[in-house]
Amino acid sequence: MARVRLSVAERREELLRAAIVQIEARGVAAVRIADVASALGVSNALVLYHFSTKEKLVAAAFTYAAEGDLAHLRRLLGRRTTALRRLRAAVRWYAPTGQAKGWRLWIEGWAVALREPALRAVTRDLDRQWKAAITEVVAEGVAAGEFTCADPVGAALRLTALLDGLAVQLTSYPGAVARSRAQEWVDDALARELGLDRRALTERER
Repeated sequence: MARVRLSVAERREELLRAAIVQIEARGVAAVRIADVASALGVSNALVLYHFSTKEKLVAAAFTYAAEGDLAHLRRLLGRRTTALRRLRAAVRWYAPTGQAKGWRLWIEGWAVALREPALRAVTRDLDRQWKAAITEVVAEGVAAGEFTCADPVGAALRLTALLDGLAVQLTSYPGAVARSRAQEWVDDALARELGLDRRALTERER
């Protein structure tokens, strides 16, 4: 069966999605242009036409994944509801027990970013935008009198650090921490940052 002819933008997106799958499965160091090409049934030359090197393909794949995650985060935080509900939804989604983009991808990205400036810029920007979005909604909730938080910037940093750390534990060491226990810790941390009792955190969402 003949392949459907895709536009340049559609082809790039197809290649980026395939690259993400291959990176998650093989890791950045092991993944090859040939792996991405084989997964789609196209030639290596086609992949190289759109991304002249493996490094550029990898950086573009992480950028694509980051943009997708940030778009979803903005949708969650942009809902017409209380700041508390929006924060709870965002943290639940981003947590390693939630439905965010595969954590294997980001753990791999953090490791490679130590040596690759282009990838470091991508992961740094994702981290900065995530913290800024959480900070903004915490500040909105404080202004609306929903909860108290003397340091929204610090709260966003601490929550992110906890979520990232738990992601490493649950992804790299399966069974080291029960998923239910990890979710309890996340809820405890969010309630603490907002000056709420954990039970009140849930009750106020009803």
